[in-house]
Amino acid sequence: MNLTDFIKEKLSLEEYSFTKDELQAVTQKDKEALTTDLSYLAKKGDILPLRKGFFLIIPPRYSKQAKLPIQLFSEKLFKSLDRPYYIGLYSAAKFHGASHQQIQRDYIITTKPTLLDISKGNIKIHFFTAANWPEKNIIVKKSDAGIFKLSDPALTAVDLIHYQNKLGGLNRMLSVLEELMENITNTNLSDLLSWYPHKSTLQRLGYFLDGFENEDEGLVQLLTEYFKRVKYYPVLLNPTSKESAGAVTNQWKVDVNIKLESDL
Repeated sequence: MNLTDFIKEKLSLEEYSFTKDELQAVTQKDKEALTTDLSYLAKKGDILPLRKGFFLIIPPRYSKQAKLPIQLFSEKLFKSLDRPYYIGLYSAAKFHGASHQQIQRDYIITTKPTLLDISKGNIKIHFFTAANWPEKNIIVKKSDAGIFKLSDPALTAVDLIHYQNKLGGLNRMLSVLEELMENITNTNLSDLLSWYPHKSTLQRLGYFLDGFENEDEGLVQLLTEYFKRVKYYPVLLNPTSKESAGAVTNQWKVDVNIKLESDL
């Protein structure tokens, strides 16, 4: 089988990515000839080398954007890397209807060792590493190319809060958080509270849930009950190494050290 036929077959099966090993297994060509063929199709824009030995197929309907939606290849990519993952942060928020701003890159959370970010043409993927891998709160959805994994609304919200300083700060994400809160269910939050290790992030989540106009009293109650059972101490809403939390006047013991301005 030649490379063109291989790609046609992949597309007929709604597969938009492949590894060099897969290709090598079905072709008679040697590695050098194969590399030449792959380079030719990459120059034409029919395929895109994403990582060493891993290629995306860019079908005609995506050729103008010269990129693929992340859900069409994330599962295959992480199978080839043999490690867990989930689509998270702003990328997950978009799937939950909280896409207030146009994101220019995709966000994926995985385990150590840290992966280098990918920037290939119009495809930009930023990888984050979770020290504590979620026991729950990762959901499986279906795309044209099969399944993909992403964080549910509760995990998406705490990840955004937890990584706020690496994502442009709280004000940049405030409207996204506000929209996300509308999608968090009691089950999402109960699942999260059963394993999530960062109490300070949960305090900040409680502060936001309590403050938004569309607050869900059931969610606030769940968090209130959780904090009755654990020891917790004052934290800054926006963590910084230059100051420590001062006097707090809310039940979450959150020192609001920045001015919040939502653009919703």
